[in-house]
Amino acid sequence: QGQLVESGGGLVQAGDSLRLSCAASGRIFSSYSMGWFRQAPGKEREFVAAITWSGSTWDADFVKGRFTISRDNAKSTVYLQMNSLQPEDTAIYYCAANPNGYQSTSDPTSYTDWGHGTQVTVSS
Repeated sequence: QGQLVESGGGLVQAGDSLRLSCAASGRIFSSYSMGWFRQAPGKEREFVAAITWSGSTWDADFVKGRFTISRDNAKSTVYLQMNSLQPEDTAIYYCAANPNGYQSTSDPTSYTDWGHGTQVTVSS
């Protein structure tokens, strides 16, 4: 019953940074865990990072400290700070909501609401 809207994507060069935002509406945002996924052309959607209602986080191995997920419950917004971007990070990035606010999971089936994505393109 909620809506998620991503923003902040764009065209950048390798080594640059981007901060993605996901604004939620229509529900009690603070009770949900939130996640970021991405999908490159011709590839499966993959997990990037997740955060519980209380702020516990879980990152995919490929992040290697470059990305940081965070949330501002007062603003009903979750963020993905991406540093040292590489061409292989090029993808559509999706925000997703998990009704279980106590788990930060990489399983996409745990997420019931999805945004429409924001494009991130990294050139070399």
